[in-house]
Amino acid sequence: MTLSDDDIRAVRAHAQLLTVPATDVLSVVGSVAAVQAQSTPAARLAIRARSRGLTAPDVDASRAVTRTWLMRKTLHLVPTADLRWLNRLFGPRNVQAGQGRRRQLGLTDELCERALGELQDLLPGKALTRQEILDGLAAEGIVLDVKSQAPAHLLAYAANRGLLCRGQDAGSEPTYVLLDEWVTESRTPDEPHTELAHRYLTAYGVATAEDFSAWSGLPLGLCRKAFTSLDPVGADGGFALPETDLSAPPCPPRLLGAFDTYLLGYRDRGLLLDPAEAKRVNSGGGMIAPTVLIDGRIAGTWHTKRTAKLTKVVVEPFATLPRSAIAGLESEVDDHGRFLGETTVLVI
Repeated sequence: MTLSDDDIRAVRAHAQLLTVPATDVLSVVGSVAAVQAQSTPAARLAIRARSRGLTAPDVDASRAVTRTWLMRKTLHLVPTADLRWLNRLFGPRNVQAGQGRRRQLGLTDELCERALGELQDLLPGKALTRQEILDGLAAEGIVLDVKSQAPAHLLAYAANRGLLCRGQDAGSEPTYVLLDEWVTESRTPDEPHTELAHRYLTAYGVATAEDFSAWSGLPLGLCRKAFTSLDPVGADGGFALPETDLSAPPCPPRLLGAFDTYLLGYRDRGLLLDPAEAKRVNSGGGMIAPTVLIDGRIAGTWHTKRTAKLTKVVVEPFATLPRSAIAGLESEVDDHGRFLGETTVLVI
């Protein structure tokens, strides 16, 4: 099947809910397979761009979605009901992949196992911040350097072992809870790799097995096998599920937050981002800047400047924007302010 680059971008944006937004947090997160969430503010903005009528407190209050370490050992926001099977799929891989770094940080296997036992005693019936956990461990003789990465790696290890996950934030501080207490309802697919591939193609098609491998961190051979089992439709640029609407409308202007999943879902981002502008979006160190989306392509970056009375949303386009795009961005800036409860104005 032959699709133009514009067609592929339209299909991808539509699959990502950037054309027809959802109305609740779970629908957004479930539809895009997972939301990158190493930055809580950025995860909120990913949901704002794909929804209408929600606010940042709505996202924070939802127990239907949960943050934990999954794809590529990175924090993601996923439906809570999917947490157990996703943890079984990625947890053992992440534990093994992180072993060398844990040793560098002095987190020996013996110390980690001892810490798991103490966490099982500390957490029942509670949601504790990182510092509260560290204080509890220290009281039992497990002292970690709070200025090092050891605490983060220990918590990720405990999460990947299936002991804990992120709870609701306490102000700006994340909390941690026992997974068995947090998850009250679970789904268990018969073929986890196939299920994940189906969700990926639902959210990212048109795409390739190489894209799926880059997004998930799973071996390419497994990803190819999972794709084959779905019997996808071949198209220029990759594959799509048979039920995918390949005649999607163009994407309206959108303000995407940092680390947005629209960009992170593909091995090759050239169709979405001009390689000549890539360093303006990804300046190094794994940082992905907030971006401006025009007709499905990254057309610039943006940032905010806040005062006591006003938030300026400063757009830095790669080229002159058409008047219609500016009108769309003004609407996006208004919605950004509504979502955060701020008075906002667009500055280009």
